[in-house]
Amino acid sequence: MKARLLILTLLFVGICKNISAQDLHYSQFYNAPLTINPALTGIFNGDQRVSASIRDQWRSVPVPWFTTTVGYDQKIYSKKAEKSFFGVGGFLNYDRQGESNLTLTNLNLSGSYNYVINTNNVISLGLLVGFATRGFDESNLTWDNEWDGTQFVAGSGGENFDIQRVAIFESGAGLNYRLQLNKRTKIDLGVGGFHLLSPNVTYTSSTLLPNLPRRFSVYGIGSIGLTDRLDLQLDGLGQFQGEYREYLVGGYLNYFLSKTPGKNIALRAGVGYRTSKALYPKVALQYNQVFVAFSYDIDMSEFSQHTNGRGGPELHFQYLITHVKPMGQFKVCPIF
Repeated sequence: MKARLLILTLLFVGICKNISAQDLHYSQFYNAPLTINPALTGIFNGDQRVSASIRDQWRSVPVPWFTTTVGYDQKIYSKKAEKSFFGVGGFLNYDRQGESNLTLTNLNLSGSYNYVINTNNVISLGLLVGFATRGFDESNLTWDNEWDGTQFVAGSGGENFDIQRVAIFESGAGLNYRLQLNKRTKIDLGVGGFHLLSPNVTYTSSTLLPNLPRRFSVYGIGSIGLTDRLDLQLDGLGQFQGEYREYLVGGYLNYFLSKTPGKNIALRAGVGYRTSKALYPKVALQYNQVFVAFSYDIDMSEFSQHTNGRGGPELHFQYLITHVKPMGQFKVCPIF
């Protein structure tokens, strides 16, 4: 118990003093696209998209991480610009970690400009601005020097923080390339950057501590139609923030149970791997414009002795809206 308390204390102090902890992240990153690149705003099959994501990690040990994201984005067409369209959207992130309830609340607005090179190729440039607060509650924390050798003396730890909540301005940008041969065969390649202004989020008045490191993501998401009813998706992501590195690779098979108009049903199943030593099987179901996906991280790291191999579940929801285009005003767009 003392060893676990020491580990938690060191983790918390490392987060608060150095602010080198990673940003929120999802194993199914392609189902929360705006969290990896603002250039993916409006890049989907439809006109409007409502999405929600939940991740509940390490619930079996007293350092749980709970993450959720809700968002909305849509396409905007211009009658005067036949070779381009815009994407606009916004999303809210909420993240809570550990015994201290270290929380992040983050509201972002994103936009993209999408240039249609031809019917198969689109280049997208995205920008993001937002506002975030980070804070913690030290009332649940205990420290090693509160143990006087014979008993626990609460409040004698001597740990003081000048600030328990900070507010920052968010900034981001990204670039995405979409190659789409048909509705089911396509690939996205891109890079996104966040915290570009590298804001200060330290909880002390010291000016010697580093600012929040910039986070960069590089990814590839591809889908191939194998048969009339079977698709293969492959995906990979690399994220870099300060000294932190994370790589994810995965894939799944997508089988269409029904392709009848008004009753389009597809079932997906696959697996992914995170280089921080986590394996995550994943399944998904699509019914017309509704999409639900689930995965579960199986922890295989050194920390698994405390988690019994359990990482955490992750759930994603999307609802797409597609408008019928009036005759004479239909705009050809390769984003099927």
